[in-house]
Amino acid sequence: MVLNVAAAAGAGLVVVTGADGFAGRAVCAHFRATGVRFRGLVRALSGETVARPDMLTAGDLDTTSGETIANVLRDAGTVVHLAGRAHVMHETATAPRAAFRTANVAATERVARAAAAAGARHFVFASSVKVNGEATPMDRPFRESDPPDPRDDYAASKWEAECVLAAVARDTGLAVTVLRLPLLYGPGAKGNFARLTEAIARGMPLPLGGIDNRRSLLGLGNFVDALDAVLGQWEPGTTVTYFLADASPVATPQLVRAIAEALGVSPRLLYIPPSLLRLASACVGKGAAFERLAGSLVVDTSAFRTRFGWQPPRSLAEELADMARARRVPAAPPL
Repeated sequence: MVLNVAAAAGAGLVVVTGADGFAGRAVCAHFRATGVRFRGLVRALSGETVARPDMLTAGDLDTTSGETIANVLRDAGTVVHLAGRAHVMHETATAPRAAFRTANVAATERVARAAAAAGARHFVFASSVKVNGEATPMDRPFRESDPPDPRDDYAASKWEAECVLAAVARDTGLAVTVLRLPLLYGPGAKGNFARLTEAIARGMPLPLGGIDNRRSLLGLGNFVDALDAVLGQWEPGTTVTYFLADASPVATPQLVRAIAEALGVSPRLLYIPPSLLRLASACVGKGAAFERLAGSLVVDTSAFRTRFGWQPPRSLAEELADMARARRVPAAPPL
């Protein structure tokens, strides 16, 4: 969708934290292409961002000076808060819970209160489906009315950040929109999605052919389009939470085949009973990683789609095709 004039006017200047991250790069590139007035905040300028007048250095948001925070948020109408400590596959911090709370709770509250003090009216927070748990039955997706059930330090920090933002909204009148996101994928994807893509590209046999599951995913193109929908839409002092995802969940074998097609290779899916895979994974300490591939995690996005009259404009195949093109021609995404 193309951002409408009314929404753009209502959003005012949009400040994007984490502007040089995986999602932040796509958001900033989209805003620039569609003419949205924005300012991207990065921890430190790099070769890719130093020449961009719409990028500012903010330092670590939990420790940078109050003067710096006030300066980078000046004239903000809306803040899209993407910065934070992401889920860590191989933890190296000596106190991971404290590290997550600092980056995802303390920094979020600090930015939100500074945004309200600067006159911002709307705060959009990128949260996680993991706030609600790690798995769902295939036929019973998570809904916004379901109780939170965070199972690790990352998810707990996201839930605590949501609670803090609700308090900020009550205290200041700042409107807060929380978007609980599933796995984001697209050009530049990292983590497990990148590992799976690399394995498929190399023709590695994958023992995933017997898995029957459903998982909600969110392509970058659909994410930035959904942000267009929420810009300029708020009610002062309220906190509203939505799940967001692509049009349809996918099974893991279906995803493998779709990635292979985008890459122009043949998938090598082997059938091994999931019960044996689960046992083998548990024996080598990879049980959680296996469940992320084999288990179901589905979200109901009807509340968001009804509220904003929104439908995901891009298919899984389209997003994977963009990812494959970016992989063949490595280049820094435009900021």
